[in-house]
Amino acid sequence: MRRLFSLALFIIAAASTLPAQRISADGAMQTFSLLSEQYFSDTYFHYSPTAGTQAGFHQYDSQLEDYSAAGIAREIAALHDSLKKIEAIPADGLDRSVADDRELLRNSIRSQLLTLEAIRMWEKNPDTYSSGVTNAIFVLMERPYASADTRLRAAVDREKLIPQVFAEARKNLKNPPKIYTDIALDQIAGLVSFFEQDVPAAFADATDAKLKAEFARTNTAVVAAMKSYGDWMKSDLLPRSNGSFALGADTYRKKLLYDEMVDTPLDRLLAINETNLKQNQAEFARVAKEIDPSKTPQQILDELKTMHPAGDKLLDAFRDSFTSEILFIQQHHIITLPSDVRPVLEETPPFLRATTQASMDPPGPFERNSTKAFFNVTLPEKTWSPQRTNDYLAVFNVGTIVSTSVHETYPGHYTQFLWQDRFPSKVRKLTMAATNVEGWAHYTEQMMLDEGYVPPGTDERTAKMIRLGQLLDALLRNARFNVAIRIHTMGMTTEEAEQFFLKEGYQQPEIARMETRRGTSDATYLYYTLGKLEILKLRADLKSKQGAAFSLGGFHDAFMRQGPEPIRIVRKSLLGDDSPVL
Repeated sequence: MRRLFSLALFIIAAASTLPAQRISADGAMQTFSLLSEQYFSDTYFHYSPTAGTQAGFHQYDSQLEDYSAAGIAREIAALHDSLKKIEAIPADGLDRSVADDRELLRNSIRSQLLTLEAIRMWEKNPDTYSSGVTNAIFVLMERPYASADTRLRAAVDREKLIPQVFAEARKNLKNPPKIYTDIALDQIAGLVSFFEQDVPAAFADATDAKLKAEFARTNTAVVAAMKSYGDWMKSDLLPRSNGSFALGADTYRKKLLYDEMVDTPLDRLLAINETNLKQNQAEFARVAKEIDPSKTPQQILDELKTMHPAGDKLLDAFRDSFTSEILFIQQHHIITLPSDVRPVLEETPPFLRATTQASMDPPGPFERNSTKAFFNVTLPEKTWSPQRTNDYLAVFNVGTIVSTSVHETYPGHYTQFLWQDRFPSKVRKLTMAATNVEGWAHYTEQMMLDEGYVPPGTDERTAKMIRLGQLLDALLRNARFNVAIRIHTMGMTTEEAEQFFLKEGYQQPEIARMETRRGTSDATYLYYTLGKLEILKLRADLKSKQGAAFSLGGFHDAFMRQGPEPIRIVRKSLLGDDSPVL
C-alpha cells in the first residue's frame, strides 16, 4: 500500500491541471483515483497537518495549521476547487464502490466548508486555538513512531509557530457564546500545565543537547503565550462574549446530511428517539424491580455504584474482561477477530487524566512504525482521600466495566481498528462517520448482553445489575439525542437541557452540567443512539431479506468490511437499495 501510494503521488500532477468541467465516463475511474490522492496530499493534510501526523503521514510533522483569516480563506478556496473537480466526475462512470467513495469525499469536503463558512468556530470558539495547538503537540508525544530526538525536532518546529496562533485568535474571535469562553477559561490552566510538565517529560529521552536547549526556549515561549491568551480571554473576550452557540435548523440539517448522510426531518428524529427513550426507561424500571421490588430504581443505582473493584485491581478487572469477551465472541460467532494481538492496557497518561476515564488510542491507518493500540484507564490518585477514591470508583462498577470494555475493545472500537487494513479504499480509511464508529460501539454494548454475555462466575442478580448499567448508558445517549437537536434548533436553554439529563436520562447533576456544556459545541452528539438505531434497523431488514441464511456473525463481518462510513452507504452495499436508514 505504501508503494502504490507513492506511485500515485508521483503522477498526481496530471490531475492538477484538470478543468472543473464534466469528465467523460471512460476516464472517470482513473480521474477519481488521481483527484482523491491530490485532495488528501495537497488540500486536506496541507491545511490539517496535525491530522496528517495522526494518520501516519509524518512528512507533515513539522507543520502547524494556519489559523489566520487569510489562511482560512485559502483553505476555503482550495476546498471549493477540490469539490468542483470531484463533482465533475460522473458517478455513473464509476463502479458502485468507487461511486460511493466519490460521495463520501464530496460530503467530507462539503462538511468542512460548512464548518468554515457557516458554523465558523474560528470566529466563535476560543478553545479552537488553545486546544488545537495542544493537540498538535500531543500527537507527536502519544506514540513512539520515531526517536525522541526526531519527534522533539517536530515539536520544536510546531512550537515556534504557536505564539502567532494566539495573535491570530485575538484578531479572529468575534462575539463568542459566553459558554464557549467559559469552557476555554476552565481548561486553560490544564493546558498550561500540559506544556510546563507533560511535554518536557514526554521528550525526556531526547539526547541532542542543542535541540533540548532550543526546546526549552520554544516551550517557555508557548507557556507565556498560553498564559497571556488566558489573561486576554478573561479581561477582554469574556465581557464581550454574547453570541449564540445554536447552529439553527438549516445548518443542523446540512451537518447531519454531510457528516452522516441522514436526511430524516428533525421532528421525525426526535420522535424516533423519544420512542427508544421510553423503551429504555420502561426496561430500566422492569430490571430494577426484578432486582429488588422493595427498593426504588435510584436505590438500586446507589447499590450498583458500590459494586466496583479496588483501585489497585481496576486494570486487572479490564484485563480479565478481554479474555471472557474474546472467548464469548469466538464461541458465539459474533464477529471475526482479524488478529490475536490485544490492546496494551495501561494507566491513562498524566496529560489526559483530567478529561477521560477510559479511552482507546489506536494508531492511524497509515502508521507503520508504532502499531500498538492503547486502552487507557484512569486510576484514582494515591493522594486522594478514601471518600474521593470510593466516589470515583463508582463510575467503574460491574455494569460500567462491562459496557466500557465492550465499547472500547471487544467487539467495539478496538475490533473495528483491527479491521482497518481490510477497508476497501484509502477514502474509507481516512474518512469516517460517527454514526458508524460510535454507533457501532454503542450498539455492541446492548448486542453483547442480548446475546447472553456476562463475565464468568456472574450470578443472576449481578447480571441484572450489569444490564441496568447498560441501560443507564443508553439513557445518557438518549438524552444527548434530544438535547442536541433542541438546543441547536428549537431554543432549549442550557438550564432546560441539564434538567432533561437529570429527569429523563437519570444522570447526576455534575454529569448533566458536563454533558450540556459538551453539547453546545459537539452539536451532533446524538450520533451514538442514531447510529445504534440505524444498525439495528439494518440488521432487521437484512435478516428479513435473507431469512434462514442470515447469521449475526456474517452480518457483523459484512458491516465491518465496508469501513467506518455512513450507514446509508453500508445499507446500499448489503441490501442493494436506497431504503430509509430509520
